[in-house]
Amino acid sequence: MLSELSEWFWQERRWFPEGLGWADLEDRDGRVYAKARDLWVALPIALIFLIIRQIFERMVATPLASLLGVEDTVRLKVPHNPTLESYYCNITKNPTQSSVASLCKKTGYSERQVQRWFRRRRNQDRPSLLKKFREASWRFTFYLLAFIAGLAALIDKPWLYDLKEMWQGFPVLTLLPSQYWYYMIELGFYGSLLFSVASDVKRKDFKEQIVHHVATILLISFSWCVNYIRCGTLIMLVHDSSDYLLESAKMFNYAGWRNACNYIFIVFAAVFIVTRLVIFPFWIIYCTWVYPVTIYKPFFGYYFFNGLLMTLQCLHIFWAILIIRIAIRFLTNNEKVDDERSDKDETDESEEEGDEEAGEKKHMKKNGPVQNGHTVHNNNHRKRQ
Repeated sequence: MLSELSEWFWQERRWFPEGLGWADLEDRDGRVYAKARDLWVALPIALIFLIIRQIFERMVATPLASLLGVEDTVRLKVPHNPTLESYYCNITKNPTQSSVASLCKKTGYSERQVQRWFRRRRNQDRPSLLKKFREASWRFTFYLLAFIAGLAALIDKPWLYDLKEMWQGFPVLTLLPSQYWYYMIELGFYGSLLFSVASDVKRKDFKEQIVHHVATILLISFSWCVNYIRCGTLIMLVHDSSDYLLESAKMFNYAGWRNACNYIFIVFAAVFIVTRLVIFPFWIIYCTWVYPVTIYKPFFGYYFFNGLLMTLQCLHIFWAILIIRIAIRFLTNNEKVDDERSDKDETDESEEEGDEEAGEKKHMKKNGPVQNGHTVHNNNHRKRQ
């Protein structure tokens, strides 16, 4: 059953133009070609990345955070209450007004106390500033090194300057050592991101990030198997060219360096728009969608590959809208650059409660005693002498 499925899946007519097949990619005369079995190397590389990340975050990112003045948020812990905890974990983290009233009866808490309990409990689940900084610094380091390495590997290649060279001699394209390691390291890194997604900072575009990681892994793997390697290296280079700028802007944002964050973000927005909304669709996708059909008839692999590229492009458009919205707010109103995808801490607590208590005391002096935030009126008309 499995052998029949494998045979059906790897049919030559599915992955190659007419007249070409797997036999054309057999090593011969000292020329080496990409093999599907090579992709297994990415699994240990992904595990190595997870180990290196733990060491990096403890030995490099944490001291760097201290040096830049990143202060972790001190959050007040909620008192243990089984009823509220059960409701929070099993039903919803944001109870409605009617639910709050019901919980007040069950717990004996006032409405304000229940709302405060849920607000603090939500804040407890949010990642700390230090965790966000360490994650951003790890990604910044990888993306920057990957971009430099990719540029070094491609700087002398003709297909970097003339995209039609990607298909010159396809699919019989010799595999270079620089291409091999560039592919395996990128694939291993995205594999490690997929493995660590459960423990990483969760943002509002969590689902889009999962789709992006899966599409990227499929794209890298497929382009390797059918020798679309020249195209694959260009796609990875285009993506790495802006990602390190975003991560560095996040680092400065977490450190409270507002001006540095704002200006780096504007540079990132410009690079992102040029690379993802201009170069990627009008150069790379054009060259994978339009030019190949002038050389050979379309086949399943052609549609599959371009379908993955279009999936990435849809995500690029989604993120570009968020980026442009943030950039416009900054340029027109000089507002602070914030990541719209991140959950922000709700006002918690000591400051708000201190203000409330001060207000209540002031109100008490002026209008008499208060109960649950409301003035208690004397309905006995007058005091007995």
